[in-house]
Amino acid sequence: MGFVSVDGAVYRFMGKDLKVYKTILPASDENAWQCKYTETSPVGSWTNLQYNDNDWQSGAAPFTDDKSKAKTLWTGKNIWIRRTFTLDNTNIDKLMLKLYHDDNVEVYLNGNVIYTNVGWTSDFQLIPLRNNIKALLKKGNNILAIHCANTAGAAWLDVGFVDMVNQKSDNTIKPALQTGVEMNATQTIYKFRCGKADLLVTFTSPLLINDMDVYTRPVSYITYRVRSNDNKRHNIKVHLAASTNIAVNKPSQEVAAEMNDTKNKKDALSILKAGTIEQPILKKKGDDLRIDWGYMCVAVPASENAIQYISQGQNATYPFPAKVISTTDTVKGKELYLNTILSFGQVGKAYEEKYVEVGYDDLFSVEFFGIQLKPWWAADGTKTIEKELSLAQLDYAQTIKKCEAFNRAMYQDALKAGGEHYAKLCVLAYRQSIAAHVLVKSPHGDILFLSKENFSNGSINTVDVTYPSAPLYLLYNPRFMEGMLNGIFIYSESGKWKKGFAAHDLGTYPIANGQTYGEDMPVEESGNMLILTEAIVKAEGKPDYAKKHWETLTTWANYLVKAGFDPENQLCTDDFAGHLAHNANLSIKAIVGIACYAKLAEQLGQPQIAANYRNTANAMVKNWLKKADAGNHYSLVFGDKNTWSQKYNMVWDKVLGLHLFPQQVYDKEIKYYLTKQNKFGLPLDSRKTYTKSDWILWTAALTNNTQYFKALTDPVYKYATETPTRVPLSDWHETTNGKMVGFQARSVVGGYFMKMLENKWVK
Repeated sequence: MGFVSVDGAVYRFMGKDLKVYKTILPASDENAWQCKYTETSPVGSWTNLQYNDNDWQSGAAPFTDDKSKAKTLWTGKNIWIRRTFTLDNTNIDKLMLKLYHDDNVEVYLNGNVIYTNVGWTSDFQLIPLRNNIKALLKKGNNILAIHCANTAGAAWLDVGFVDMVNQKSDNTIKPALQTGVEMNATQTIYKFRCGKADLLVTFTSPLLINDMDVYTRPVSYITYRVRSNDNKRHNIKVHLAASTNIAVNKPSQEVAAEMNDTKNKKDALSILKAGTIEQPILKKKGDDLRIDWGYMCVAVPASENAIQYISQGQNATYPFPAKVISTTDTVKGKELYLNTILSFGQVGKAYEEKYVEVGYDDLFSVEFFGIQLKPWWAADGTKTIEKELSLAQLDYAQTIKKCEAFNRAMYQDALKAGGEHYAKLCVLAYRQSIAAHVLVKSPHGDILFLSKENFSNGSINTVDVTYPSAPLYLLYNPRFMEGMLNGIFIYSESGKWKKGFAAHDLGTYPIANGQTYGEDMPVEESGNMLILTEAIVKAEGKPDYAKKHWETLTTWANYLVKAGFDPENQLCTDDFAGHLAHNANLSIKAIVGIACYAKLAEQLGQPQIAANYRNTANAMVKNWLKKADAGNHYSLVFGDKNTWSQKYNMVWDKVLGLHLFPQQVYDKEIKYYLTKQNKFGLPLDSRKTYTKSDWILWTAALTNNTQYFKALTDPVYKYATETPTRVPLSDWHETTNGKMVGFQARSVVGGYFMKMLENKWVK
């Protein structure tokens, strides 16, 4: 949260009043609990307290089919549970049901139905209950009874009650008036009016992938600039309250926080530090999880004489306390706050500036084939988070200048390539794409830049997530692109992956011990690896990277020659759309992949091999033009002229200068696409009206006509700025109403940079 004091008048510019929850009946994420259960449909009044459940089994929560997490394994279709509990006090403000269920659920309290739902949740949900329901609770014994039906997929059941405690709000705190916001590649700048003062708050994430020293430092900045807006001088202070929830997976986890400083050292800092007491390093894997090991840090130069202290959550909404008790002792609890108060003194009409550093030491980032790897910055064992924070302090002014220079250059390049709306899409995509990766060194010192497949399935280093992300990294630092492929090459060349085509992934984040996705995508991933290897070679201007992996690349190229042209019924990167045979766009990927192998062979001094594979690719193109021909467009699947699809894979033919498909093929497709657009973009294909925005940006790059490019990309900008779904940028949305269909915060939006890459490489 953030507050500013102007001559004692307090304004809130960030966050909102905290909701405080008091546990009435703990779920298993807080305390272990047991109950009676059966998987046979009960007879009689099984939801009542007096019901005889002596013949039911006893079990502990959670009830699930996940063997690694189950306290009671539940693999059947239905389960009925009875949980008795005792209350000494029924004085409750707002009763909330804390429920994690998969799938359909019916919940009863003391024989009365209090909640039903058809569907599932992927975690605990806090469900407000009607006021009359809390009257059902009794002093003494109570019974919570639940029936859960697993209709498909995973199974889960866990439950508790909490009280949302009424909090007295401080009516003296006024909301700051936001007057503007500005986004650029590495910064977001908020503008506020706080009574007689103006406040600018700049969040800087120095994700400069063309500057490894700055990029790898795990420190961001929050900069505050204040001034008077009435030509008088005012006493101004700023208060940052950083929640320790940054360092937990769930708010129920206990944390330990402490204050330390480097005041007796050069480049003195005052530092607040917090992390979970448990520190379960690399103990969890999956999607929609947050790191709960390592330590968050909030640091400020000691020369600022800032006030720093640790508080309980309920006290964070009372900023600028008259008396602060600072302690070097460790403070333990849940949902603590790390507080920093910066005093600007008497401020006139000129802006004055101070900043805070926010850092994170994750200790170990991933497990790579059984070996836990430290983050890149800490790999040699000589650096500490305190040293990194000190370097960030020394480099503050220079780092901000570098970020501002990069922001300007990137925006101007994007503006030149595709216009204002395109440039703003690239701004939106930049930090999101990069932040969905972790940078580490392999045990042999190779760079590994591993993605997490956010809000999808949680896979690590998914090849068909790397593929759409690639343009951003090829444009600014192909070494990062190597880091996205190296893990897959290591997997194959170590002998751990034994199939004759490329793997789909390396595991489930953050555990990269081998593919966990349940089905292969042989044409998809082999084509991706070949295309991206040629792209790296082009970006670096030398074939060394391909030479290192030539035997593996040859295996994959031969697979595509055998099975790539007319793909059998299989998944591709658009796996959410289901299996598809004779996929014309997937066929293009195989053809382009074979042509890339031919070009690599030529660069490696193997002209005969190059000629053989190029001839194969050329022959496939001729056949493709016949089989996919649907008159005024090319079909989704061979042989069905009533279908169509975006041929986004064809863009590499243009960008890599392969000259496989005639320009008129691009032009025919583009003109057809323009007749199929909806309000929020071009559908992925003729099967549904949803789309993938990264693929639209690739498809649009096929045209040399600026008007056509904007006609295809402007609806994506409209989606990004008008979607009613308020989540981190989703790459999968509905073109009719702009709502997210699925996926969010994924790295694939790095694909938005395809037009910039084409503008740089195609002369």
